[in-house]
Amino acid sequence: MSSSDPTVQPVPASVVEQVDAADVTLSNPKRAVISLGSNLGNRLETLQGAVDALEDTPGLRVKAVSPVYETEPWGVAPGSQPSYFNAVVLIKTTLPPDSLLERGHAIEEAFERVRDERWGPRTIDVDIVAYQDVLSDDPRLTLPHPRAHERAFVLVPWHDIDPEAVVPGRGAVTELLSSIGRTGVAPRADLELRLPE
Repeated sequence: MSSSDPTVQPVPASVVEQVDAADVTLSNPKRAVISLGSNLGNRLETLQGAVDALEDTPGLRVKAVSPVYETEPWGVAPGSQPSYFNAVVLIKTTLPPDSLLERGHAIEEAFERVRDERWGPRTIDVDIVAYQDVLSDDPRLTLPHPRAHERAFVLVPWHDIDPEAVVPGRGAVTELLSSIGRTGVAPRADLELRLPE
């Protein structure tokens, strides 16, 4: 783990071993999909830091990391903000959705994300897109994410790492993509996120 990652305190090796053992034997890990976006600072480094911070979460394993895409910000005048780098991460976790949400917020805060305007620029956005097949209209954590099915910047990278993916209650990612298209989601083949060791 890099020392520049502000989000994580070192975890004693004995605890890590117990968590690993629990991942294999005790628990029945759940699949979840997390979308990451950054349009301030060193965007690639921030995305990688968020991936690493997820992996450093007890009871969570990062299973796949998508390619990086560059997209224009939503809901603002063109050129008024830097473009986003977006990626999607598949995880397996024993954390319930609300704990996963808290972890996402903690990662955002560690990167000094400021939630002061609705479509404002942000250092990092960590969104839970889907958790198993859970459907929930809880306002604190709506599952699946209420706009994921209409956002190419979520669906395109998700499809890359899970071509059979389904947005619960909304249908197959492939079909959703064919209806909304891939406009504005530019692959950045020159950039790569590493899967944590």
